[in-house]
Amino acid sequence: MNKFTRLFLFCSFVVLLSACGTARKSLTHRADSTPKREFRGAWIQTVGQSRYQQMNSAAMKHYLAEMVRKFDEAGINALVFQIRPEADAFYKSNLEPYSRFFTGVQGKAPDDPDFDPLAFIIEECHKRGMELHAWLNPYRVKSNISSQLAPNHIYWKYPERFVQYGNQLYFEPGLPENRSFICEVVRDIVSRYDVDAIHMDDYFYPYPIAGTPFPDDNSFNMYAASQGFSPNQRADWRRNNVNLLIQQLKYTIAGTKPWVRFGISPFGIYRNKRNDPNGSDTNGLENYGDLYADIKLWVEKGWIDYNLPQLYWEIGHERADYTTLLHWWNANNFEQPLYIGQDLQRSMDKNELDVKIRQSREMSFVHGNCYWYGYLILENTNGVADALKTGAHRAKALIPAYTHLHKGSPGKVKKLTQVFTEDMHFLTWEHKKQPRNPETAQQFVVYRFGNNEKTDINRAENIVAVTPDNFFVLPYEGGNNRYTYVVTALDAFKNEGKAVKIKVKL
Repeated sequence: MNKFTRLFLFCSFVVLLSACGTARKSLTHRADSTPKREFRGAWIQTVGQSRYQQMNSAAMKHYLAEMVRKFDEAGINALVFQIRPEADAFYKSNLEPYSRFFTGVQGKAPDDPDFDPLAFIIEECHKRGMELHAWLNPYRVKSNISSQLAPNHIYWKYPERFVQYGNQLYFEPGLPENRSFICEVVRDIVSRYDVDAIHMDDYFYPYPIAGTPFPDDNSFNMYAASQGFSPNQRADWRRNNVNLLIQQLKYTIAGTKPWVRFGISPFGIYRNKRNDPNGSDTNGLENYGDLYADIKLWVEKGWIDYNLPQLYWEIGHERADYTTLLHWWNANNFEQPLYIGQDLQRSMDKNELDVKIRQSREMSFVHGNCYWYGYLILENTNGVADALKTGAHRAKALIPAYTHLHKGSPGKVKKLTQVFTEDMHFLTWEHKKQPRNPETAQQFVVYRFGNNEKTDINRAENIVAVTPDNFFVLPYEGGNNRYTYVVTALDAFKNEGKAVKIKVKL
């Protein structure tokens, strides 16, 4: 049995078993102001955005490259980029039409037929050692019922599989054929693109409209009884529909590329204590009861690889206090990968961003944050990008290792040496990269230490680069300064290999 086969079986095993079998630990710890491992994401929405429609392909390439550069400089190490806002595509697809938010008209191709924005932004992220998480909305087809669908949209072939609710159009979540189609879309993306993760946020069953029931009588009458649900268990049946989708998606991803993660960013309240004694001391909309999203079950069963609840409220909010929810999720995530969704504007308005980040770092089972609305960082609104650069993100951070998928380490680099040319001084090393073998090196971390400084690779301050390349260009400082450089390898799960050192004079 080769390593790839063993890895696939292991991922399937994770899906089938509970992920909570570790002993309870202390829920808080002393915060590290410069953690070496920390998820630092930013959401880039395309739904409702007109900026992309106004660009030709050349301009969009420039814009996306500059976007990635600015995020990298602000310390962001993962972009969560929305590629499927309305059952459409910000990439080349034979299953769904080009998005109207990409080219202005759904189904219209870009002016350069070779331009693929998803492939381009993945390449730009990976050049800088950053991750690209492909963000999909599973059920939404129209965010405004008056928008026009392309002639080749799946709606025209199977209109009976869709329902209108309020001013929007959705796939009917109760239909197995819709779950299969969504999985087919995800399989297509994962198989053709080098994405690091598939990401979905809080839009499963739509947010409820007061006095308007969701129109799923037909599918409930068709499937509920045969699936073991009585007429008064519609809420349980709806939750089961979403559970089935999440489980199928995990199987789909694991069966295609087991190293690609599946992440969910749910609404920030799982259940209120008034409805469940184990819920949070809050009073707001619920994932479980209102959106039929049993996120806690998905984490427990290992159906998702990270949980990223949106804790967008202020500290001290009377109905949903940020700190209360932070502690609740930290204690109720089965010690699996947990990041926190931060609302930049609300946090900056209350001057709370630094406090929220510090509080998240004090939690034993929280290992990062993701920022909404990501464009505020690009625009440096109220100096937020500058504040991150000089404050919370003043040192680079590696993505936390996904050891629940694979716990190991890639082999160390070989033949680390320095090379001089007439106008360049750089380091090179050897490592046999195998893109289809996730246990081997996929990236490299370069550290720099002063002449008398201890070479401690646990210090984030000493990281100078994360790169897919097996070389690193050195700066020139006059030729009198001595340093020790260290290079390590990262596998696809972000496990780090052993350090290799070299002394240089710059």
